Amino acid sequence: MSEQSAVRRQRRKRLAARSFEWLCLTATFLCIIVLAALLSGIIYRGAGWLSIEFLTNGPSRFPDQSGVKAALIGSVWLIGLTALISVPLGTGAAIYLEEYARPGILRQFIQTNVSNLAGVPSIVYGILGLGLFVRTLAIGDTVLAGALTMSLLILPVVIVAAQEALRAVPDSIRHASLALGATRWQTIQHQVLPAALPGISTGTILALSRALGEAAPLIAVGALAFVSRYPLGPMDKYTVLPIQIFNWTGKPQHDFQNVAAAGIIVLLGVLLCMNALAVFIRYRYGKQIRW
Repeated sequence: MSEQSAVRRQRRKRLAARSFEWLCLTATFLCIIVLAALLSGIIYRGAGWLSIEFLTNGPSRFPDQSGVKAALIGSVWLIGLTALISVPLGTGAAIYLEEYARPGILRQFIQTNVSNLAGVPSIVYGILGLGLFVRTLAIGDTVLAGALTMSLLILPVVIVAAQEALRAVPDSIRHASLALGATRWQTIQHQVLPAALPGISTGTILALSRALGEAAPLIAVGALAFVSRYPLGPMDKYTVLPIQIFNWTGKPQHDFQNVAAAGIIVLLGVLLCMNALAVFIRYRYGKQIRW
């Protein structure tokens, strides 16, 4: 009797495991189907509007004369300044927490707050940027204010990604370098950072990709929906692709919906290029490292 009960329990476990596997597979296919439907609809509506003129024209009141030049260059300016601000700060904070900070209350307090800040809604950072950078520091609704705000948004993500990359480096590399007489900074500079570079680069580029697709924080800090000229410096007014797309979707003319779909295709192309760069960096430098 006990053997029969054990067999039935084993069959129930196998059935539960198989059912869970099929449930996960179904959920995966549903996600793929929904994504494919959305992408096919966007490509169907926007592919015919893509052209060289669409990439070189600015916004216009007429759909056939509208373009993404100002928004595209504004996005490049924003992401470039955001990278210059967030990457050194995030990497430096991760190095301190992983290589220098001693275990204790202070380190635990900083680590807990960094992890919590990574889950704060983006609009909260927009309100913070509005109060701190736009009004208190009087930077105004410029590219620099937007870059500082987006740096606050992605900084926790960059720190966490860099920490995980540094943790993945074996301690034997650190011990061997220190045993040969290198200082702690020399060990970090010449041994730890090169080994952690693929992970740090991947996490940073993915965080910047998130910043590229955000609109709510930039609306809060004053990124304009209609800018006829692209920014020439960090103190110029600007707009970005997500806000320009949002502006087109609110237009009453039906053709502007197709223009917005074309803008989405351009935005997806930029995001895919950034993600491909992250994969390339991880693959290229990962092959050079042998532990």
